[in-house]
Amino acid sequence: MVGSLDGTRMLIALIIGIVILVFLVLKTKVHAFLAMLIAALLIGVIGGFPVVNTDFDGVTLNLVTSIKNGFGNTLGSVGIIIGLGVMMGQIFEASGAAKTMAHTFIKIFGKGREEIALAFTGFLVSIPVFCDSGFVVLSPIAKSLSKATKKSFIGLGVALASGLVITHSLVPPTPGPLGVCGIFGIDVGAFLMFTLVLAIPMAICCILYSKFLAKKYYRIPDDNGNIVEMPYQEPDYSGDLKAADEVLPSAAASFAPLFVPIILILLDTITNAVGLTGPARTAISFIGQPIVALIIGTLLAIYMLAASRPRDEVIATMEQGMASAGIILLLTGGGGALGKVIADSGLGNYLANALANAGIPLVVLPLFISTLMRFVQGSGTVAMTTAASISAPIILASGTTNPVVAAIACCVGSLFFGYFNDSYFWVVNRTMGVTEAKDQIRIWSFTSTIAWAVGVVEVIVLGLLIH
Repeated sequence: MVGSLDGTRMLIALIIGIVILVFLVLKTKVHAFLAMLIAALLIGVIGGFPVVNTDFDGVTLNLVTSIKNGFGNTLGSVGIIIGLGVMMGQIFEASGAAKTMAHTFIKIFGKGREEIALAFTGFLVSIPVFCDSGFVVLSPIAKSLSKATKKSFIGLGVALASGLVITHSLVPPTPGPLGVCGIFGIDVGAFLMFTLVLAIPMAICCILYSKFLAKKYYRIPDDNGNIVEMPYQEPDYSGDLKAADEVLPSAAASFAPLFVPIILILLDTITNAVGLTGPARTAISFIGQPIVALIIGTLLAIYMLAASRPRDEVIATMEQGMASAGIILLLTGGGGALGKVIADSGLGNYLANALANAGIPLVVLPLFISTLMRFVQGSGTVAMTTAASISAPIILASGTTNPVVAAIACCVGSLFFGYFNDSYFWVVNRTMGVTEAKDQIRIWSFTSTIAWAVGVVEVIVLGLLIH
């Protein structure tokens, strides 16, 4: 708990706030963005969060400032990336590069395995790249596959999103898992090998669920690119991604704007890990920052995929993408504002410490803390690092639980039930055109929970086998 804020009172406020949030989103005409801001204000006021600057043991708290900081910090970390990603994605779609990518994936993995192809792509891409930006950049591939094969865009999109979020949550060098390894003081290489293997069953189960969703939510792009609901039909491979008179960019030109940023980001991670120094390290560190890397990727998309098109047409194409990003940015920032109020109140630490003192078996302790933190404040990275910070001293001192298993448990817990306070929830659903809250929960919250449930079983089994 922060300062003199009452943890029990904040917990009651959180329950009330979530109930009101769900009611506003499901049953009223209030937009989800406004509903999240209202919920953040109600949780703060009911929980006793100061509404003017108040100093608690050296920490200055202010409800409205906390909301603004949460909104700004979240957009500061992902807003530019989302903006660049949708611009690049729009160029992929307008130039036909997405069709080239889709055609390439069908040839590599074979017809009928599009979900596996997309999940595998996300599985690899999200190791060096944040899943939010990865989904925005890669979703045009799923959209193009949907249009060509008549498979539901929802099913294909969920398979892609699953592959992205699983490795983002489990596999170093993404920041969360890397931080957890550091807190527990365990070997990153050993952790990486464990989590790569454990991630595969999670991905398989999510792919199976994505195929179920594909029949329940049969939605495909129309000729204008809009996602429309239609009566279900079996996949059709008789057509071709490429019309007879259509000129598409080459595979090299299509993939370069996507994979060059990924390579730059990965190169930065590798050179940092091996301890490279000097001017070369400085240059790689600069161009390997996600924002700089995506700027480079966007420029490559413009000049490799749209060089022959009129300037006004290219600008209009990018602005169309920027316009579609507006609602994603607002909802992402709104989720960050809600999570910031909860985090600043100290409620997460209050609940985590209560669990730590409850006598829960040690192998389950970090899993419980991470799961609870994830549900309370939304950020998977915060959930896993908080769980590690609280449980690591207890687990390392006990000597009865393998630290690697405990670290994996921290990461698994961060996958639990992504919903309104999770930025990825909004990125995935809005990019796929899913607007109804009940559908959003079924499509993404349930999917992330399936990955979490498989991970829970894996953690328990590991805890029994490895001491």
